[in-house]
Amino acid sequence: MNAGALTKLVNDVAAFALSQYADEGLKSDEFAMTVGMFVADDYIQSHYHGDTKIYPASIVKLFYLVAAHRWLEDGKISESEELSRAMKDMIVDSSNDATHYVIDVITGTTSGPELSSVDMADWSLKRNVINEYFRSVHYGDINVNQKPWSNGPYGRESVFVGSDRHNRNMLTTNATARLIREIIQGRCITSKRSKEMLNLLSREHKTPSEDKDDQSTMFSGKHLPADYQIWSKAGWTSATRHDAAYIETPGGSRVISVIFTTNHSTVHDLVPSISAEIHKRIGN
Repeated sequence: MNAGALTKLVNDVAAFALSQYADEGLKSDEFAMTVGMFVADDYIQSHYHGDTKIYPASIVKLFYLVAAHRWLEDGKISESEELSRAMKDMIVDSSNDATHYVIDVITGTTSGPELSSVDMADWSLKRNVINEYFRSVHYGDINVNQKPWSNGPYGRESVFVGSDRHNRNMLTTNATARLIREIIQGRCITSKRSKEMLNLLSREHKTPSEDKDDQSTMFSGKHLPADYQIWSKAGWTSATRHDAAYIETPGGSRVISVIFTTNHSTVHDLVPSISAEIHKRIGN
């Protein structure tokens, strides 16, 4: 596989998705994907709408995990049993409560009632420190300063996101693929911290589950052989279904695939079928 072949593969998979889900009304601007491969000592990558900003659902928790390790490495926050538990629950179970705790620890902010304009300005500066970190390492035009919510936001969180929610979290599949690659390569903070993060992403993708939203069995790994190894983080809302995955095959292929879909969250097989088509074309 070379760069040109990978670009063709990505374009062919996009055409497959549009054809396969035409009856569901899937449009070309309703999904994005980035596919990367480790080839010998090189890494190649291609994308379809990979720089389009999309609401990331729980995928954003990967960025909070990295930020927490950055702050720990720099001594800005302290190791604790509770923080370790929260980081694990945030990634393994996709817990929003755990995520709120992690963000509070990193930023020194808390949710609560509305604040005065002066206090809100100070609070907003603190909440933006995760954004500022990723901008400092050239992650481009993304937004990762919001707590994920199920029924909110309320109070100061509502003020911060804006009445039109212009300040919502936004990611691209390219930025997410970069983050996954740096973790895999042991370059995300340190090799030790990269390994700790990767351990939380390991998935048993063939263990039966009754949960249609189970991030281990119902996303990128759903239609892949049981002997493939998968590390991933899925996200979903009433409008979105996403997955960011790193997959190793018995034949030695090492693939990153990040797939975001919008407006088709009830089509539960959309992400799995795109993933399966990627790996069918790559082979073992």
